Amino acid sequence: MDTKNLTIKSQEAIQKAQELAMIGQQQAIETGHILKALLTVDGADESGIVSYGLKKVNANTKRIEQAVDGIISSYPKVSGSGSQYLSKDGQQSLLKANTFLKDFDDEFVTIEHLLLGLVDGRDQVANLLKDAGVNKKDLIKAFKELRGGSRATSNSAEGQYNSLAKYARNLNNEAKSGKLDPVIGRDEEIRRVLQILSRRTKNNPILVGEPGVGKTAIAEGLAHRIISGDVPENLKSKQIYSLDMGSLIAGAKYKGEFEERLKAVIKEVTSADGEIVLFIDEIHTLVGAGGSGEGAMDAANILKPALARGELKAIGATTLAEYQKYIEKDKALARRFQTVLVDEPSSEDAISILRGIKEKYEVHHKVRIKDEAVIAAVELSQRYISDRFLPDKAIDLMDESAAKLRLEIDSVPEELDEIERRIMQLEIEREAIKREKDEKKLSVLNKEIANLSEERNQLRAKWQEEKSIVDGIQAKKKEIESFRMEADQAERAGDFGKVAEIRYGKIKNTEEELEKLKVELQGKQENSSLVKEEVTSEDIAEVVSKWTGIPLQSMLQSEREKLLNLEDELHKRVVGQEDAIEAISDAIRRSRAGLSDPKKPIGSFIFLGTTGVGKTELAKALAEYLFNKDDALVRIDMSEYQEKHTVSRLIGAPPGYVGYDEGGQLTEAVRRKPYSVILLDEIEKAHPDVFNILLQVLDDGRLTDNKGRIANFKNTIIIMTSNIGSHLIQERFSEISDKNAGEVEAKTKVEVFELLKKSIRPEFLNRIDEIMMFKPLTRANIRGIVDIQFEILKQMLNAQGISITATDKALDWLSEIGYDPQFGARPLKRAIQREVLNKLSKDILAGRIQSDSTIQLDINDKKEFIFAN
Repeated sequence: MDTKNLTIKSQEAIQKAQELAMIGQQQAIETGHILKALLTVDGADESGIVSYGLKKVNANTKRIEQAVDGIISSYPKVSGSGSQYLSKDGQQSLLKANTFLKDFDDEFVTIEHLLLGLVDGRDQVANLLKDAGVNKKDLIKAFKELRGGSRATSNSAEGQYNSLAKYARNLNNEAKSGKLDPVIGRDEEIRRVLQILSRRTKNNPILVGEPGVGKTAIAEGLAHRIISGDVPENLKSKQIYSLDMGSLIAGAKYKGEFEERLKAVIKEVTSADGEIVLFIDEIHTLVGAGGSGEGAMDAANILKPALARGELKAIGATTLAEYQKYIEKDKALARRFQTVLVDEPSSEDAISILRGIKEKYEVHHKVRIKDEAVIAAVELSQRYISDRFLPDKAIDLMDESAAKLRLEIDSVPEELDEIERRIMQLEIEREAIKREKDEKKLSVLNKEIANLSEERNQLRAKWQEEKSIVDGIQAKKKEIESFRMEADQAERAGDFGKVAEIRYGKIKNTEEELEKLKVELQGKQENSSLVKEEVTSEDIAEVVSKWTGIPLQSMLQSEREKLLNLEDELHKRVVGQEDAIEAISDAIRRSRAGLSDPKKPIGSFIFLGTTGVGKTELAKALAEYLFNKDDALVRIDMSEYQEKHTVSRLIGAPPGYVGYDEGGQLTEAVRRKPYSVILLDEIEKAHPDVFNILLQVLDDGRLTDNKGRIANFKNTIIIMTSNIGSHLIQERFSEISDKNAGEVEAKTKVEVFELLKKSIRPEFLNRIDEIMMFKPLTRANIRGIVDIQFEILKQMLNAQGISITATDKALDWLSEIGYDPQFGARPLKRAIQREVLNKLSKDILAGRIQSDSTIQLDINDKKEFIFAN
C-alpha cells in the first residue's frame, strides 16, 4: 500500500482501519473499517473535518457510526495469523480518492479525499452514506468552503484549514454575545491603541504592564467599541481575533507542524486585507517557540516580515519583566511594535471598574454585592495584598466572596444543621435507653425530640421559603441581563421598535416584579434571616483574612478602641517604662490615624537600656497585641552581621554566589509575613553597610532583594535595640533619689544619645520616629513582674488541672531575692526557676501534688518556699 502521497492524518486513518480489522479478527481491510477510522481519527468532535463535512450536508454522524458498526460486524472473521490486505472495495475507494486531487488542485490525499472516495463507491458503505443524505457534489462544496481557498501542498495540510477558527477566538463575536465583561475606563490607552492601528506601517501596539492591571481587558474593550461603532471610520469593519498559543502548539508533534499552523494563521489574516487584527496575549511566548532543530525558525521570525510590511496588524500584550527579557533583546522584533504602557489604576478607578463589572458577578453567583463590599475589596486589597496589582486582586476578592456566599446559600443553615445533629444524637440515646427499659427517661427524650423536630420543621420551612424568594430574585436579574443583551443586539441591527419594546416593556415589567420580590424578602427577614443574599465588607474582610493570615477581627474590630487601649495592654506584659510605652503608642496612633507617611513603615524605634529591662519583651507584646499572633515578630540578631560580607544575607546573595536561590533573611521574612514587628537586636554591632540598606526601608518602606523582587515594609513596625550607654545608665541611676530623679534622668538621656550619635550615623538616626531610653527596674517594678510571672505559672499548672495561689509574703520574698539592678528582670526568672519550679516539679513527679488539687505557695521561717495543700 503506497502511502507517499497521503497526508499524516490520512495515514493515521488507514492505520486505524488496520487496527479495527485486527481487533475484529478480520483479514481484509474493508471500506467499513476506513469509514469508522475516519470518524474516529477526525470526527470525534465538532471541529473535525469529516464531522464538519457531514454536518454541512445535514447527515447524522452518530447514526452513520452506529450503522457502520453493524456493517463491520457482518464482515467474515478469520482465525490464525494470516497477513492483512486491502479488499477490492478498499482499493477502489483509495483510487477514487486520488481522482479528487484535481478538484481541489491538491498534491496530497487528505481525509476529505478518502471520504469522497467512499461516497463515490458502489458497495454497502457507499449506499449507507447516500441513504444518510451524503452526496458527492454537496460534500465537495462543503470542504471547499471549509478550506477557504487553501490547497493541500504538505503532508500536514489538514491542520491549516480555517486556522483562525481553530487557533483564535473572535473577540467581536464574543462581545456581541455578551461573553466578555464590560471594560470601564482605560480610555487613554484604548485611544493610543487606535492611533497606532491607524498608522500606515508598523501599526502594531504592544501593551506592556504588570500582571493583573488589565492589558487583555484593553483588547476586549476595543472589541466592545468596534461592535458599538465607537471607533474611527477606518476601524469600524475590523475584526479582533485573540490568538491561542496553547492550541497552536498542542498536538504539533512533527517537525515544522507548528510553523505551518502559524503561517496558515498569518496567511488567513493577511488575505483579509487588513480587516483582521490579531491580538497575541503573552506575546513573549512567540520568541523561541517552534524553532527547534537546525535551520528552523522561531515564531517571532515568521511574524517579522508580515509585521514590517503592515500586512499583519497585531496587538501584543506582555509584562514589563518579560518584555525586557524577550522582546527588548530582539531589536528587530521590538522595532516592529509600538509600546503602550498600562499602569495600575488608582483606587478610585479600580472602584469604578468593579462597579461596572459587579452585575456580571451578581448574575453568575446569584447574590447581591453591596457597594460597601466593592469599596472594601479595593481598599483592603490595596492595603494588605501588596504583591499583586489592581484591579485584578480586588476582582478576585469580590469573586471569591460571592462564591463563598453562594455556597452558604446552597448549604443548610448552621442553626438548622445544629438542631438536626442534636435530634440525631438524641435518637441514638433513645435507642440505647429502649434496651434498658427506662420508661421515665424515654418519655423525657421523646418529648425533647418532638419539640426539636417541630422547631426543625419550622426552620426548614422558613429557610426554603427565603431561599425560593432569593432564587426568584436572581432569576429575574438574569432575565433583565438577557433582555439588555437582546436590546443591545437589536440596537446594533437598527431595529429600534424592538429596542423600545424590550427596554420600556419587558425590562420595566421584570424590574417591577423584582422589586416586589425584594419587598417580600424584606418582610420575611424582618425579625431574623436564615438566607443571606448580600456580599458585605465583612465577607470581603474574611476572604482577605484567609488569603493573608491576618485575623479577621484586626480589620473589623474598632481601630479606635484598640489603639486607645494600647498602653494598658502593653503594661500587662511590660512593667514600668511609661515614657517608652507612651511614645511607641503615640507613634502607632499617628500612623493609623493617617497623619504619617503611608509609604513608610508604621513606626521605627530605637530602644536603649541595660539588659533585662523589657526592650525585647515590649517588641513581643506589641507584635502580639497589634497583629494578634505570637509569631508576628521577625527577630534578626545584628551581631551576625558584623562582617562586610555578611551584609548581603539581609537581601540575598548576588547571582553566582552560594545562597542566591535562598533569598534574603530580612526580605524573605517580610515577604512571608508582611504584617509584623521586625526586631533588629543589638543594632550597634552591625557593620556600617547594614545601615545603608536600612536607610531605604525607613525612607520608602521598601527593599529590593537579589532577584529584583520588592519587599514591602509599609505594614511593619521596626524596632532596634541597643546596649549603648548601658554602663552609663547603670552608673547614673545608682545615684538617683526622689529629689534629683528628673535631673538625673534628663542628664543621662543626653549623655546616652551623644554616645549613640558617635556609633550610628546622623542620617540614619534622623529617619527614626522615636529613640527611647529604658530606665533600670526598681524594686516596685520587680514586684509587678513577679505578679506577671506568677500568672504564667498559674496558666501552666491549670493546663495540668492544678490550681495555685500565693501569699503576699511569698511573692514579696521572690521579688527580694530576684532583684538585681544591674541585670534587670532576668535574675528574677532564674530565682523563680530555682526556688519554685524545681521544687514543684519534684512534688508533681513524686505524686505529692496531683491533678485537681489546689496548692498555696508560701514561705516558712527559714525563708524557704513551701507548697501547702
